[in-house]
Amino acid sequence: MERYIKRKTEEMLQLIERLVNIDSGSYVKEGVDQVGQILREEFRQLGFVTRVKREEEFGDHLVLRHKHAKDPKIIILAHMDTVFPEGTVAERPFRIEGNRAFGPGVVDMKSSLVVLLYAIKSLIKHGSKSVENVEIILNSDEEVGSPTSRRLIEERSKGKKFALAMEPARKDGSLVAARRGSGKYKLFVHGRAAHSGIEPEKGRSAIEELAYKIIQLHDLTDHENGVSVNVGLIEGGSAVNTVSDHAMAHVDVRISEKEQGVYLEKKIQEICSTTEVPGTKIVLEGEMGRPPMEHNEQNRSLLRIIKGVGKEIGVDVSATSTGGGGDASFTAATGVATVDGLGPVGGNAHRDTEYLEIDTLPERTLLLAKTIERLSAMKSQLQ
Repeated sequence: MERYIKRKTEEMLQLIERLVNIDSGSYVKEGVDQVGQILREEFRQLGFVTRVKREEEFGDHLVLRHKHAKDPKIIILAHMDTVFPEGTVAERPFRIEGNRAFGPGVVDMKSSLVVLLYAIKSLIKHGSKSVENVEIILNSDEEVGSPTSRRLIEERSKGKKFALAMEPARKDGSLVAARRGSGKYKLFVHGRAAHSGIEPEKGRSAIEELAYKIIQLHDLTDHENGVSVNVGLIEGGSAVNTVSDHAMAHVDVRISEKEQGVYLEKKIQEICSTTEVPGTKIVLEGEMGRPPMEHNEQNRSLLRIIKGVGKEIGVDVSATSTGGGGDASFTAATGVATVDGLGPVGGNAHRDTEYLEIDTLPERTLLLAKTIERLSAMKSQLQ
């Protein structure tokens, strides 16, 4: 299997180039669907059947199973969208410099899509029935929080025993064993305008009220326990000599444990239910979005299996935690043993300098294929 995958590295790069050179930002539906069509055809040739979940705003989501699959126990998550707007490919298309490939979405996660495809190809080439034990979800809105695919992921997670998420490995090659959960809120403060020189006493400053709220919200931060509340963007007022009648803030919340999210939701609502400046009013919008992917025993158990596979094939598998969100949080929250970061190694995701370490394509493809095979061999124990 290892020899087969290595021989296919150049072929993998050609497909990566083809996918990278398609603008497929989350809101570029046509481009995302084009990526989906290419992958559907590739998997069709391998005997996979695709169920399409149509979307109007985002690209269509795809659920793929081998035609002989009956009750797969492994769910594999990958996304087809990127963060880059339409026109980015024209500015900086796919290119290779030395051992690295560059381009919009090259590692997050066009290369992961190809690693997944070729892991399946290698299993089929070597007659492995383990391909019948996987269900693959390719979604199209991960980069904007998976608003339309979250329910699909949660529904398809039912009855699964293992979840493998294809976000790229970290720069040092580490897999992702835990992810922080996240929430997004907006505070709208309404006051009363007045001239700050002529009749300031008649005004009710929305900006002043927002300032109180920012301090109260930031006081909820507890870095030692993995909680952060950050007001990252504010706006308000109409002129320097006018008491502001409106102000607004965007709030980012990060948590490490599910219970922290419940607590913070309650506290944020409490803070915004009262005002310090008489005559002002507050409207709160938003919620906790992705739950955390906790580093619990079932996830650690799956990680140990993957580390064992890595040892057998000569790949040193380590793991880390990250503050960023991902779809792995949804499978983990439903009780499915989950490990993320099974894509190839790279870095600078979401930036102009995003890159893929080309040498890691064959090793990560082999690691994924062998992991699928190992987990499938355990299927009879998990019925």
